[in-house]
Amino acid sequence: MISNLTLKNTFLFSVLVFFNLVNFKVQAQTLEIKKITTSTDIMVGAQNTQAYLPLIKGKKVGILTNQTGIIKSNLTSDQYDMSVVDYLLNIGANLTKIYAPEHGFRGTADAGELIKDGKDIKTGLPIISLYGNSKKPSKEQLKNVDVMLFDLQDVGARFYTYISSLHYVMEACAENNIPVIILDRPNPNISIIDGPTLELKNKSFVGMHPIPIMHGMTIGEYGQMINGQKWLANNILCDLTIIPVLNYTRESKYNLPIAPSPNLPNQKSINLYPSLCFFEGTNVSSGRGTDLQFQIYGSPNLTNMSYSFTPRPNAGAKNPMNNGKVCHGENLSQIADVEQLEIKWLLKAYANATNKDTFFNNFFIKLAGTTKLKQQIVSGTPEEAIRKSWEPDLQLFKTMRQPYLIY
Repeated sequence: MISNLTLKNTFLFSVLVFFNLVNFKVQAQTLEIKKITTSTDIMVGAQNTQAYLPLIKGKKVGILTNQTGIIKSNLTSDQYDMSVVDYLLNIGANLTKIYAPEHGFRGTADAGELIKDGKDIKTGLPIISLYGNSKKPSKEQLKNVDVMLFDLQDVGARFYTYISSLHYVMEACAENNIPVIILDRPNPNISIIDGPTLELKNKSFVGMHPIPIMHGMTIGEYGQMINGQKWLANNILCDLTIIPVLNYTRESKYNLPIAPSPNLPNQKSINLYPSLCFFEGTNVSSGRGTDLQFQIYGSPNLTNMSYSFTPRPNAGAKNPMNNGKVCHGENLSQIADVEQLEIKWLLKAYANATNKDTFFNNFFIKLAGTTKLKQQIVSGTPEEAIRKSWEPDLQLFKTMRQPYLIY
């Protein structure tokens, strides 16, 4: 029996096709998907193998993925225990290359750490780094690839670089006539659309498109928006197919089965990450070098705050900010989940800082995507007024993204 949710997904895809925002392959795969929907459990795109295996049969396959590209080897289990790469190799798919984003294929590198090309010890496949010196795959790096799979777990923040990697992969594949198939996954922060919208003059790898900090889209929906808004170079369009998440809505709760990067170890850190990442553009620690990454914040210059911690090198933070220094701040690990992009902690830290002249670094404007937020903070603009200044652009974004939504 076809579930109501499956019918809803099919209807939404039909609408998208009608508006020429996705190609026929998406519609065809949606029809295939509805035949195998037999459970109310959320099924990530990568798990829906019957939908995408026909698209890669007899072809040389590249895949951009990392440790988050996992599926259940047994659908009756709650355990995500098999890499999509291992699965494809086990069934005899002609997987020719692995492409790795920030943090690397195994997801263990520091944020911003240079990732080099190499060979995966387990599979023997070549790994092409798409972080560091070459964020966009070259024609040479795409040799022996007929179709590209994309399977990364996003967290719904503009400065989380996996959507930037998606942009460059789509662009390179479009230029080389290589279809891209996104194996969609839930956005754990899908209910939140908030923050200042990026001004294109501040475009960087931590913000490539004119969107708010929290976009409230899955990575498959986001790929459709990249195509539909013609954000790729020279307005080129990518031959894009989305394998959607089944039994999933924007109200669904989804706990990530594996950390998406070394410093997002749990659901609390993922929920707080978009808000606390602002501190990466200041001299305040966001908890790197502790066991409470993106769940605490502090600085040696916030001496009138009671909570304290000392960052030290650990996995994912070889040289954390304020390394070895006692930092004073707040522990947020036990608060209720936030339902908006919070700036109150940033405003509080600046108000209490003893070194306001050196509080911000050059990275802050790239993270914020605008010069205005820093100006507002320095001038003492109230939080409510700051939020109100975001509203016109947020409304425009919500209207713009509407045709690309799947769930």
